[in-house]
Amino acid sequence: MFEAAKEKGQLNEVAEEFGDFAAAVRDVPELRAVLRNPELDSETKAGIVVEVIGGANELLRNFLRLAAEKGRIGEIEEINRELDRLMAAEEGRLDVELTTAFELSDSEASAILKQIQEASGRKVDATRKVDPKLIGGFVLQAGSMRVDASVRGRIERLRRELVST
Repeated sequence: MFEAAKEKGQLNEVAEEFGDFAAAVRDVPELRAVLRNPELDSETKAGIVVEVIGGANELLRNFLRLAAEKGRIGEIEEINRELDRLMAAEEGRLDVELTTAFELSDSEASAILKQIQEASGRKVDATRKVDPKLIGGFVLQAGSMRVDASVRGRIERLRRELVST
């Protein structure tokens, strides 16, 4: 679907509609239950999907119908995460999660994200969280890479060093 949408110049439209459908599956327990119900046959699920997506992009309709027919429609949220990853790579975007011990001002967060953007050479989209247990500093998660520059992390590393010697 990603490659077909890219070839037709419909990548953003398809990704947005797919994200909306995945959010509906996530947010509507009844829909999620129906799509993951092993007792319903794939044709019934495909019919439900077609009803739900209505006038969505043709590539998306075909993809979702195929996913339902092949028994993969229950994995729609995982497929959406993979599509997000592919879109981020296509756009040269880096999705990061910045966790700090206290709420940062917008200018402080912007300064940190600007450094990440300059170091990575990619546009950075960040989600911010606060975890007072960090004591100070921050933890940065980008995909499978994790940078722990928190006081708690430093104390933990020091503790491991002292125990191992």
